[in-house]
Amino acid sequence: MPTNVVVAQTTVDDEPKATALARGAVESRLAACAHVDPPLRAVYRWQGEIQDDREWRVSYKTTRDRLPALAAWVAAEHPYDVPEWIVLPVESGSDAYLAWVAEETTPEGE
Repeated sequence: MPTNVVVAQTTVDDEPKATALARGAVESRLAACAHVDPPLRAVYRWQGEIQDDREWRVSYKTTRDRLPALAAWVAAEHPYDVPEWIVLPVESGSDAYLAWVAEETTPEGE
């Protein structure tokens, strides 16, 4: 049975942009944490042509309740016309970690 925690992912074309997306979401309490992976090789079709680029993946740990706000924030801040946005359920995890994610994504004053 899935938990209330999800992992949402996006990618961008340079490390400073990835860091800004990660930091901004955590500062806004939209995510408890965000991992920025080292450069990945992305091969994809865009506007009829095969692209072969480096990208940095940002993985957010958040709750289902905060997911709509995080998705809207990433869409507004993201530099791509069509950013990757994938959400994966967390099937299970340690009670302490799941509670920490919930606590860190609760807006101030709630």
